[in-house]
Amino acid sequence: MASGTLLGISGSLREGSYNRKLVHAAARLYDPAVFTEADLRLPLYDGDLEAAEGIPAPVQRLADQIEAADAVVISGPEYNKGISGVLKNALDWVSRTKAAPWRDKPVAIMAATAGRAGGERTQWTLRLCLTPFRPRLLPGPEVLVGQCADQFDDAGKLTNAQYEAALSELMADLRKASL
Repeated sequence: MASGTLLGISGSLREGSYNRKLVHAAARLYDPAVFTEADLRLPLYDGDLEAAEGIPAPVQRLADQIEAADAVVISGPEYNKGISGVLKNALDWVSRTKAAPWRDKPVAIMAATAGRAGGERTQWTLRLCLTPFRPRLLPGPEVLVGQCADQFDDAGKLTNAQYEAALSELMADLRKASL
């Protein structure tokens, strides 16, 4: 039942990132007609750069992708008890664009981390950071993939049935919210 567009955002730049794998697992369960993975390789936010050159093209592209998507799924690692700098930088830059791409956008968040807690603080911090943008942020179920190196097979497929079930429910809820 492929329909709609889904934008996936991983808060980790690493190609083999477990959060990237989790975003792809989410996309498979959401089954969009179009899936796009955002590129967060953006310059660091700098007011002087913005004043001199305006919004950088990669930032505007990200804002346009958010606006065009029917739904967004974000997965982020937990770095020093919060969201990654890469993800925070992207949120800061997008907040400077003219449109309000997050406004009323259905958004699901999740996390994959090396520790047992699975990114509880990341999700809490991300909720706080997204609140001013007024998306339709799904309250759950929480998808907190702890000890992530043991939760994916060599092909990048999520192998833990409990995590798969929670992710499946979250993606079903996101699909309903995007209709």
